[in-house]
Amino acid sequence: MNDETPWYLRKSPLGNGYQHFSNVARQKTVLDAKTKELIRLAVALVFRCHHCTEHHLKDAFEAGATKAEVSEALLLASLQAAGTQLNWSKELFEKYLKD
Repeated sequence: MNDETPWYLRKSPLGNGYQHFSNVARQKTVLDAKTKELIRLAVALVFRCHHCTEHHLKDAFEAGATKAEVSEALLLASLQAAGTQLNWSKELFEKYLKD
């Protein structure tokens, strides 16, 4: 790990494993870099990590994503998040809100 590695990764033996996983994820696999970054951007948005969202937004553009592709990925992530939230408590809504 280098000096730019966050302290919490340097202080734990799990940090090396996390760094390795992150490094392998950036290597060439069956998904191209743009697709990987659009997925990571969508997940960051749903998890509400401002830093991660900005980081992967920039990385998506660097990987060749267009504004239209980024916008669609963000809208799909938002749609899925809203649907997930509605279904999370569906039983309660049915129990207390049904006519």
